[in-house]
Amino acid sequence: MAAGPGGASHGQLELGLGVPRLAIEPDWKAQTRLWGHSLHPMCSYLASFPAALSHAFIARYSRPGDVVLDPFSGRGTAPLQASAEGRIGVGNDLNPFAHLLTAAKLDPPTAAEARTRVTALRLVWASGSEHWLELARSIQASPADGGPDPVPAEVALAFHPRTFAQLLFLRDTLDQGVSVDRFLAAALAGILHGKTPSYLSTLMPNTFSMAPRYVREFAAKTSFQSPERDAFDRLDAKLTRLYRDPLPRAAGVALLGDARDAGSRAGRALRARGLPDRVRLVLTSPPYLRVVKYGYYNWLRAWFLGFDSRAIDASLDDAHRRAPYLEFLRTVLHDLRPTLTDDGVAVLVIGDVATDRGRTISDGHDLAERVWEAAAAPEGYRLAGIADDDVHAHRKMTKLWGREAGRATQVDRILVLGATEAGRRRALAAVRTPVDWDWPSRGLRSI
Repeated sequence: MAAGPGGASHGQLELGLGVPRLAIEPDWKAQTRLWGHSLHPMCSYLASFPAALSHAFIARYSRPGDVVLDPFSGRGTAPLQASAEGRIGVGNDLNPFAHLLTAAKLDPPTAAEARTRVTALRLVWASGSEHWLELARSIQASPADGGPDPVPAEVALAFHPRTFAQLLFLRDTLDQGVSVDRFLAAALAGILHGKTPSYLSTLMPNTFSMAPRYVREFAAKTSFQSPERDAFDRLDAKLTRLYRDPLPRAAGVALLGDARDAGSRAGRALRARGLPDRVRLVLTSPPYLRVVKYGYYNWLRAWFLGFDSRAIDASLDDAHRRAPYLEFLRTVLHDLRPTLTDDGVAVLVIGDVATDRGRTISDGHDLAERVWEAAAAPEGYRLAGIADDDVHAHRKMTKLWGREAGRATQVDRILVLGATEAGRRRALAAVRTPVDWDWPSRGLRSI
């Protein structure tokens, strides 16, 4: 397996299988859980990497004004952090829920705009609340008879009648095609369910939705009744937390679509906005196998946002085995390479997969090495190296899954590539670059 010209040097260690390991200090692990811009925790999202990890590579491999692209953006961590650090953050995802979260963060309204809209919504609610209260009571009494848009029983039982009425009103009123309404919808999705008074229902943890059948059985067994929570009050409190930091002034672009042509579409979108159309850093974490069913584990949020959770899972490339997965990533990397600058760097966080729904699988090991061999090298990329990032179960969102906590992916391997030899050399040269972990850093406080 070729490491490219230059051998193991400049922060490389030659370990196992002849693949150079990058001696990058994983100092992102030492940062607080909520490190980074205050918009990051808008809504939980399974399998997302921390903002601190994004910063570690954005700081090393890009400069203010550069374009940073994540073709599998999830909840928008990498493009948001890039924008917050003066870069042009671009996020793409095929999941409409992920796209909504990314778009909400990259095109946010001002705090004044958001609060003005909430006040207007309160007034409209107050003038027509009786209609929504009557509808909520009717649906909760017989969810299957909820009209042309039937409400699943597990949705109807999750909320206090008044809270449910407010959600029905907001679901019907918010226009996700408008920036401020999209932002409020995303913020509400983040407080739909959780175990503290910040959330609108206490039926489930905030990290993901429990299985619908489990929810129905648990509610029946425990005679569950959700406490009354005013959606507008909880939304106000959420906005206070989200606007703790000033909004990024740098531009951001959110794209909805397949990662296999994300590079091409990103270039066109940037040109249409009069922005630089070459990407200096790709920073992403491609999903693998069926470790996460994004629709299934977000079915309550999907309902509120008007998405079909089953359609989400049907559309996503989450049922791979190794061979088609590698071919898929080769197509992604093929499309990305012309969009990268001559000294561009691509950083792929790739988890070794040990289990799939509790079953041991044999083709989920050494994935980063296989991606280099079968997907990146044939497309002309140059290998800078691989950094290991052990995944500790107690730090993972999946810890709530009980015995399987943290077992699906036990090691994240960070594959660092250069688009050309110049990119490989730049990646190696920046390995030992010191990273400022103050947030916001002194150089960004005026941005």
